[in-house]
Amino acid sequence: MTWLESHPVVWVFWYALLTAIATALGAIPFVFIRKVSPRVVGYSNALAAGLMLGASFGLIVEGARSRGGATLTGVMIGVAFMLVVQRALGDHGGELEFLGARGAGARRMLMIVAVMTVHSFAEGAAVGVSFGGGASLATAITLAVAVHNIPEGLAISAVLRPQGASLLACAWWSFFSSIPQPLAAVPAFLMVEHFTATLPYGLGFAAGAMIFMVLVELLPEAYEQETSRGIAAAATLSFLSMLLVQRYL
Repeated sequence: MTWLESHPVVWVFWYALLTAIATALGAIPFVFIRKVSPRVVGYSNALAAGLMLGASFGLIVEGARSRGGATLTGVMIGVAFMLVVQRALGDHGGELEFLGARGAGARRMLMIVAVMTVHSFAEGAAVGVSFGGGASLATAITLAVAVHNIPEGLAISAVLRPQGASLLACAWWSFFSSIPQPLAAVPAFLMVEHFTATLPYGLGFAAGAMIFMVLVELLPEAYEQETSRGIAAAATLSFLSMLLVQRYL
């Protein structure tokens, strides 16, 4: 009997924790961005928007492979959830403060961290469920999720950094958003059949929440800072890049 077979829960937790750590790597490109101008804010939001749209598309496709209706229901629940969150934060928009930002900037930062954190539960469950298919499948899925998490960390940093957040704060909140992955992976592994049935709802929920964030928060802010042609090009390129990452990894 291998160590993996005798201590499966420990391995599930550590594999999922590695995917969370990978998210923090998304902050690295901002080491080279010293000055955050309005133009950088606009392109950062466009970059984050494209990455999130690409991730959302991948989640919907993955969920629809097993249960399309459940995935669509999850998308609608995700949009409804974000409407409630936006209203709740909007009622106190002027009072919000997060990482030194206030008002609309603080709200936007809180929303993307919240969206990515909720989204991480679905990814953690996917890692846990994959262990039901053996070590080889689990390793492949874990690697795919870890690579997928890096641009998600980049999306978070692209919103936080222009608002004045430090590089360390960007890395920490990127990692924080993925903490649900090891927490969800273990129960998903222990209850494979149950989580397999509910996973499409979680995938759809995360996709709906991210699409809402892109259309209502990120792109409108980006268009205020830079020309529409440049923003559209940046968002499209980052969207296609995310699709390529998901397709080949």
